[in-house]
Amino acid sequence: MTKELRRLSFVILAMFLSLFLATSWIQVMDADNLAQNPANTRTRLDSYQIQRGSILVGDSAIASSAPTDDKYQYQRVYTDAAMWAPVTGYFNPVLQSSTGIESALNAELSGTTSNSLVAEIERILSGQPQQGLSVKLTMNANAQRAAWDALQGLQGAVVAIEPSTGRILAMASTPGFDTNKLAVHDAKAVNTEHDALVADPTKPLYNRAIAGNLNPPGSTFKLVVASAALNSGKYTLDSTLPNPARYTLPGTSTQISNASGTTCGEGETTTIAQAIIRSCNIPMAELAAELGDKAIRETAEKYGFNSEFAIPLKATPSKYPEGLNDPQTALTGFGQGQVTATPLQMAMVAAGIANGGAVMKPRMVDAVIRDDFSVYKQYTDEAFDQAMPADQAKALTSVMVQGVSSGAATGARIDGVDVAGKTGTAQNGSNPYTLWFTGFAPAENPKVAVAVVVEDGGGRGQSGSGNGIAAPIAKKVIEAVLGR
Repeated sequence: MTKELRRLSFVILAMFLSLFLATSWIQVMDADNLAQNPANTRTRLDSYQIQRGSILVGDSAIASSAPTDDKYQYQRVYTDAAMWAPVTGYFNPVLQSSTGIESALNAELSGTTSNSLVAEIERILSGQPQQGLSVKLTMNANAQRAAWDALQGLQGAVVAIEPSTGRILAMASTPGFDTNKLAVHDAKAVNTEHDALVADPTKPLYNRAIAGNLNPPGSTFKLVVASAALNSGKYTLDSTLPNPARYTLPGTSTQISNASGTTCGEGETTTIAQAIIRSCNIPMAELAAELGDKAIRETAEKYGFNSEFAIPLKATPSKYPEGLNDPQTALTGFGQGQVTATPLQMAMVAAGIANGGAVMKPRMVDAVIRDDFSVYKQYTDEAFDQAMPADQAKALTSVMVQGVSSGAATGARIDGVDVAGKTGTAQNGSNPYTLWFTGFAPAENPKVAVAVVVEDGGGRGQSGSGNGIAAPIAKKVIEAVLGR
């Protein structure tokens, strides 16, 4: 063989190898991306032949497929649609639109993942009808119902988390909307309904639990500032701070006061513990200014601030900005200024303290299962970060328990249960206060951590408070999880 022929043979062989690798990549490695590409008409049309899998809470389906007499063959049906809307979202093949779990796990529910296609081929050959995989959620139906009922008439949200695992037990957002009306196969009717929801000033399409317009966390953020102080090694919860009735923000002429308008208890000084129990702003602003924005941000990020989470729904990151000056940093000492948070994030703060300072990644899904209930994919717990040492978390828990038993968070008290909690009543521009609570129970063996946000002052203007409105909502959710 001549030298030229050998070269040509090598070139042809290299071309065949390149073609083989490219087609293998497309058919195997990139198969899921191609299958879920909205421009892939063939996959979309094929999916109409498949009965979409169910979304399950416990053994009950909160989303399932019902036969239709149109070309789409199946339509999604939602149980307690408005209550579960932030979780399930909706699926509409006519408009090729989906949200929530319906969107995040579309490949599994529609049976179009590369691995599930093999199972479907076997099903076709056996003559059985095609069916997508089902999704088993982490949610607690009783907790979800308690949260939903307690939020009625309010603009707000609740997130409940199992501290030791990160499993989300409840995710409610109000006002809600009927996902069934967005799943029908009448495009005109769906568009009319969707336009009305978009125009609604109460923003029912917002999932306030993980997204929407984020709110300042108010005094619930004092838990993060206290954690940062303990992490610095320079402070304990008994460390003292000046106790004036008015405090001028560093380098400004702007003064702030405690909610009471007076000092934080008697005496010229007060402790960090008392500032949390009584929910005093001035000592925490002083503490934040001493710590500096870098130290607070580092601890906040250990709790999850400034991070994106896919649970698998995409959660808007809560923010603690970089480069805050001294007066801005002082304002964050009591959750004002430029710090913003979701209920998911503040539930993670409470859950982290409850779990000995160990913050778990939040998740909504336990497993993806086949129609014979065998497990296709099992989800596992995953640690996020250690926000503070366990002994310091225990000490902070004790202070939070005092806050509920006799301090500023008594609205969350439950007879016979030690609840650890912190309220917040946050100024939010020219709007009525944003009301908060975050906490967990039982304090000695935490089963649930809860965060509640109520916007627009709970309809009470500037007279609404976190203790009066948000804390009792959290109490009902905790009781539901504990079976009380």
